Amino acid sequence: MKTMTCRDLGGPCTLEHHADSADAIIQAQDRHLRDAVKSGDTTHQEARDAMKGRWLHPRKSLDWYNGVKNAFASLPAA
Repeated sequence: MKTMTCRDLGGPCTLEHHADSADAIIQAQDRHLRDAVKSGDTTHQEARDAMKGRWLHPRKSLDWYNGVKNAFASLPAA
């Protein structure tokens, strides 16, 4: 199990996501951003828009995705 924060993934806060894979961390971040914006938290809107763009254009977002995967791989297991 490894931990990355919302901020580590391009968001504005320090909420921690815990998962066994980078993909699961990314999915947790997507849910977090969606829920935060839905609840009226405008500080997460920019990151949410960026995340939505990544899902729509995954080939263009490979650098971000590979960066997250590499960062996740370099983290110590908890």
